[in-house]
Amino acid sequence: MAAPLTAGKLRDMTVAELRSQEEQLADQIFRLRFQVAASQVENPARLHLLRKDLARVKTVLREKAIAAETETRA
Repeated sequence: MAAPLTAGKLRDMTVAELRSQEEQLADQIFRLRFQVAASQVENPARLHLLRKDLARVKTVLREKAIAAETETRA
């Protein structure tokens, strides 16, 4: 299992990379939910970690959107 994404690493990514990461995490969560429902998952706590990572990605995307909006107003 990969190490959790840190906000620092995410802030260094471009918006396109973050969107890609967001899609990948959402897909992993979707697939893992089915495995949990069928009791076929080795580590059910992984779902919790993936959700946290997705929240971090969305937070950084929002920060970047606010920063871009602020720059256009100035």
